[in-house]
Amino acid sequence: MASPVYADLVRPARPAVARVFDGALVAGFSLVIALGAQIAIPLPFTPVPVTLQTLAVLLAGCTLGKGRGALAVIVYIVEGCAGLPVFSGGTGGIVHLLGPTGGYLVGFVAAAYLVGLLAETGLTVKWLGSVLTLLAGNLVVYIPGLIWLGFYVGYDHALALGFFPFVIGDGLKLIVGWGILTGAALVTAKARTRRS
Repeated sequence: MASPVYADLVRPARPAVARVFDGALVAGFSLVIALGAQIAIPLPFTPVPVTLQTLAVLLAGCTLGKGRGALAVIVYIVEGCAGLPVFSGGTGGIVHLLGPTGGYLVGFVAAAYLVGLLAETGLTVKWLGSVLTLLAGNLVVYIPGLIWLGFYVGYDHALALGFFPFVIGDGLKLIVGWGILTGAALVTAKARTRRS
């Protein structure tokens, strides 16, 4: 049996209300991801900016679980491709999905699903499990991201332009994410005990 993720601990029991609750969470987290994208630092030597999107994506997976977490990212991407200004720098359009950073957007979906899957095993309740879950999700973002970026800049330059400049920032975001998950685990410990 899957361990309840944080959203499940406060999810209403009535099915009709629960569906509305799930929809609101998915829409809400798509907006959180969009807000994370607006905190962007462009780097002059690479088309990939530093943003807080990754942190928001990982927290979506941990909070909502694999299905709702991945769906929140998909909704975010659809919003952006439809032209809403939710991508980094307040931009939108399908060009972002087809451009050099499109692979990272695909990686966001995979990362939210993986992190949500691991959270559903109860791994994020312990501090080491939280660290490993966030790290795994972060690395999953880079797989399609670097493959797609390499198509544009050359595979010999992909790591230099799409990975190494972001290692320190990703480390800091993982620390923040770990702190948030640790706090959430402490706050919800009693609710988890009641459900088990």
